[in-house]
Amino acid sequence: MRYKNSITDKKMIPMKDKIGYGSGNFSTGVINQVVGTYLVFYCTAILGIPGSLIGTALSLSIIWDALTDPFMGYFSDITKSERFGRRHQYIIFGSIGMAVANFFLWNIDPDMPLTFKFSAIVLLIILIKTFSTVYVTPYTALGAELSKDYDERTEIQSVKTVFFLLGLAFVSVFGMYVFFRPSLQFPSGQLNPLSYRTMGVFSSLITVTFAMYCHFTTRKYIPTLRENIQKDNPRLTVRELFGEFRRIFGNLNFRALSFSYMFNNIASALIANMGLHVFTYTFFLTSQQIAIVVGVQFAVSIVSQPVWYKISERFDKKPAVMMGVFISIASCLLFAFLVAIREEARGSVLYFIPFAVLAGFGTSGLYTIPLSMMADVIDLDELNTGKRSEGSYYGFLTMFYKLSQSITLFIIGWILDLVRFNPDLDFQMESTVIIIGLVIGIGSAVSFVASFLSLKAYGLNKMSVIEIQKKTKTN
Repeated sequence: MRYKNSITDKKMIPMKDKIGYGSGNFSTGVINQVVGTYLVFYCTAILGIPGSLIGTALSLSIIWDALTDPFMGYFSDITKSERFGRRHQYIIFGSIGMAVANFFLWNIDPDMPLTFKFSAIVLLIILIKTFSTVYVTPYTALGAELSKDYDERTEIQSVKTVFFLLGLAFVSVFGMYVFFRPSLQFPSGQLNPLSYRTMGVFSSLITVTFAMYCHFTTRKYIPTLRENIQKDNPRLTVRELFGEFRRIFGNLNFRALSFSYMFNNIASALIANMGLHVFTYTFFLTSQQIAIVVGVQFAVSIVSQPVWYKISERFDKKPAVMMGVFISIASCLLFAFLVAIREEARGSVLYFIPFAVLAGFGTSGLYTIPLSMMADVIDLDELNTGKRSEGSYYGFLTMFYKLSQSITLFIIGWILDLVRFNPDLDFQMESTVIIIGLVIGIGSAVSFVASFLSLKAYGLNKMSVIEIQKKTKTN
């Protein structure tokens, strides 16, 4: 049964509402970054848990997170709340759950027995991942519903990405600079256990605050978006879900885009989860120096969002993403070169500024444009099926990249053990610091190459999407 979408094809979403919607991604960025950047280091260097155990725990939690994404996406698609529509209730519930679990995660006593510490980590990270699914999947689907204009979709995602990057920067730059300030007892501030507790409190409060602002800013669109509610009575069953999976995975454009997005995120996972180890032990950077490098990267990513919007508008979305991948590969190779000249680069932040600029600019477009492209893929599915399934599509998209991240984290944990990383040593073996540095440089470059090859099969462009939307209207 076909249902209508009364949001017009013309640009009509005021910038203040785009900002309101995008602000919800600040919460996502904060939670992702506190876990992605600090958890492995926190568990190995502060709590003394072996890297292989943490890698396994994180891998299993992300597998759980990935498998629940399609269920949550499909469940939000078939939700029929008159008050909250299909998405808004999950923004409230998910953000509060994330914040509470995140608070307790960073308040584990390092003197507890290993079994208790590890059990607490496993429980809390699974809770964070579960509530993250409840929040992020409907929130992301909401962004695809707000506009049917080809270019405005990219603009909405661009604003959303700015807030995501600001969330990452808040944790990595502000957090590293403020929460992990050096002291007489801890010259390397990231080794101070109390700093993680302070970070946990602030990050939890910010997560709820921005999620609520997103909810109250965009709730005015609920009456319009309710028109997308499916009029039949689909059920939430494993059989229905696998039917959705077969239909969605059978879409060639979805496969090309999702695999490309997945490989981009593998590279991001390598940098996020091993970066602190490499900057600390390979290059001997202080917490404040790390904050400068990461700050430059995020600043470039944020200010270049309008540039990527214009590049996408001028050359179309697929060529813009390919350009971003090429620039990202160049940044990875530069990082590998810095590992090769590590003796000269150690302790000097200036060597890392060119890398930060290249990486920031290249990955900026990769955060934004693929999510806009997925909305175009959903248009094609609407033409073929007569229904819009934003939740299911974005649920399966995040499932693919999260599964890849789980494998990446599993490998990272074992690599740290295999190269004999020892948190009790101030100076690691030379072979250890070389290998973990090259894992980021060369490993990320290979992943970006795989992303480029996957994207070649994507076949939609602006003209084809406009034609698809015209046909949908006439049916």
